[in-house]
Amino acid sequence: MYGLVNKAIKDLVVTKFGSDKWQEICDLTNFHDGEFVSMNPYPDSLTYDLVKNAARVLKADAHVIMEAFGEYWILYTADEGYGDLMDLTGSTFTEFLANLDMLHYRINNIMPDLAAPQFSIRNEKENSVELEYRSHREGLVPMLFGLIKGLGKRFNLVVSVKHIQEKNAENDCHVFLITW
Repeated sequence: MYGLVNKAIKDLVVTKFGSDKWQEICDLTNFHDGEFVSMNPYPDSLTYDLVKNAARVLKADAHVIMEAFGEYWILYTADEGYGDLMDLTGSTFTEFLANLDMLHYRINNIMPDLAAPQFSIRNEKENSVELEYRSHREGLVPMLFGLIKGLGKRFNLVVSVKHIQEKNAENDCHVFLITW
């Protein structure tokens, strides 16, 4: 994952829990480089280790941390210079969800090593939609819950997310029912 993700994890931890807790997490992770470079790719294992060790240090469930991070990510990336791209992605919540792959395609032009997930919507109704999520990375479903809730806030909606299909041998994607 790109350094931007790890920088956001750091920012969330430092903002909510302080720099001492972040240092403990870095020590457990054996990350002693100081800062992350936003546009540099880092091994996925580093990001997973940061979350695992954040759960240990903060005495919280890793899923709770991932969901909080997902929600935080929406605001963080807008503040880090991606707000205009996000504005171009859709003027409504559902339109934004439908255009997530296009957003990732645009970001891929500036981050060529990006291995973005794929999204599509189905069964769109007045106050609900189903979101299909495909990724080669395992364990990020809790983050997706937070991303969807954060995106809802971006559009002044209170959203509810229900995981209605797991990715498995018969299904190539996770599916979420999103209501508002």
